[in-house]
Parts: sequence; C-alpha cells; structure tokens
Amino acid sequence: MTLVETHELRKEYRDVVGLKQCTFNVQEGEVFGLLGPNGAGKTTLLRIICGFISPTSGTATVGGLDCHTESLQARQLISYLAGDPQLDRRSRGREILRFFVGLRATGSFERGLEIAEQLELDLSRRVGWMSTGMRQKLALSVALSNAAPLVILDEPTANLDPTVRGQVIELIHDIKSEGRTVIFSSHVLDEVEACADRVVILRSGEIVNDQRMDDIRQRHQIHLETNESLPPIPSDFQDRFVVSSSDGNRHTIDIQGNLADAFDWLSAADIEQVHVEPTRLKSVYDEFHSDQEESSP
Repeated sequence: MTLVETHELRKEYRDVVGLKQCTFNVQEGEVFGLLGPNGAGKTTLLRIICGFISPTSGTATVGGLDCHTESLQARQLISYLAGDPQLDRRSRGREILRFFVGLRATGSFERGLEIAEQLELDLSRRVGWMSTGMRQKLALSVALSNAAPLVILDEPTANLDPTVRGQVIELIHDIKSEGRTVIFSSHVLDEVEACADRVVILRSGEIVNDQRMDDIRQRHQIHLETNESLPPIPSDFQDRFVVSSSDGNRHTIDIQGNLADAFDWLSAADIEQVHVEPTRLKSVYDEFHSDQEESSP
C-alpha cells in the first residue's frame, strides 16, 4: 500500500529551481534511500513531505493527506530528523528527550532511553557540553523514540564514527521489521546499499533514477581476456548483455540478470582469464554524477 506519494513537485527559490517535477511513491514498510550531492534537492524534498515548506506546484501526500493543505494531520504520521538539528544547549540530554517525547502520543521515553544506551550516549550531560557526534546521537534518540508510521531521516549518520553508523543501520532495520516506513538521505552509499529497498537519485532537483536495490544487485560486470574474438550475443539476451569496452583481447561486459545465461554464451569463447564483480550502488550513482558537486540553492 502506498504511504507517500508525490506528483510533479516543483520548488523555486527566486531564480533557482530546487525541485523539478518530482514524481514517485513510497510503499508501507519500505526503506527508501534518497541520493544526490549537496544542492540536488534532497532536503527540500523532505521538508515538503513534512509540510515545513510549500511546493511551487505539484502535490505530496502522506497517508492520503496533503502535506501542504493538511500538514498538521500529515505530520502526525511522521517522525523527522533534520540534517541540522537544533537543540537547547542549556538543557541536559534526558530533559531534551523527555520534552520531545511528551509532544507526541506515539512517543516513548523508555524507547528513547534504550536507543541512547545502544548508542552509548550519556544523557546526564548538558547539550552545550556535548560533542557534535553526541548531539547527533541525542537527535537520533529523540526521532526514533517516536513510533510514527513514517520515519524521515536527513543525513542520520553525519558526524558519527563507523561503529555508531552501523548501529544506526541496525535501528533502521528494526523500524522496517515493525512494518514502518523509512525515508532517508545519505552521502554514504554503503549505508544505503546495506538497508534500502529502493533508491532515488536526484540531480539538480530532478529524479534521474528510481530503482530497486534487488535490480541493482542483479547487475554484474565480467572482465575477461580471450584468445579470439567474442561470439555474437544471442538475440534473446541483447537487452541484458552489453559489451561496454573491448580493447584487443580484453573485454568488459555488463550483465543484467542471471549470470548462468552469460556463462552459457561465453562457453563458446576461448577464455584466458575471467573476473566477475557485482555492480555496486556507487557505479549506478556515478552514471548520473561526476566528481563535481552541485551548488546549493
């Protein structure tokens, strides 16, 4: 069942277009990864879904509720972690957690305490005396203590060390196991690969790729050296096999789907060496983004 749906979302900031006709949906129980460099429109998109900013045109709904005209009702279904959470630096961590839990009927102070303990966060400290990483742990404890059907996390592992990043991925898996839905943005592709069911890639405010991770995992590259030319690709497989490069007797072949079919085809070749590697999410991401980052509007 569809929980989040957007249609032709567009957001303009004066002379800059932050989003361009973004259309997608997120299913209940799905972990949805949002990828793109700085300025690609990720945070703008998340803030529109949360009802914090209004679209220039188009619509976004959560649970059938319009995120702009019914934002208060839609927000009851959402637990949101901002990319730059602002917390009262004079208060202690436990006070912050208790305050935010008390704002929502779906909040659980005990659950927040459990998450803080799992992240090894000392809640007795004042926020002003916490490191950047500790404040991020506190913000995570607040956001994940809420049992809302939809959890939106904007760069949830920013400023965290690798061990804690792994714990956050485990927490996302826990949310999914409860049948709840997660939308999160991240610059760390390995994290998205580890927990997302589906990924959307944004470029300059536009969706340039929407793909299930299962489909990405079905993609491989075969690197081989042959003593003669490759046999012709069978007509049945021409939409799945692509010789992406060929230099003399060295070849690289992109495969989508069952590897057994590829090896049946290549069995007629006189192969000297062969190496098979899965296509990682980074390879898909690099198809749409160069190393140069976009500027933020």
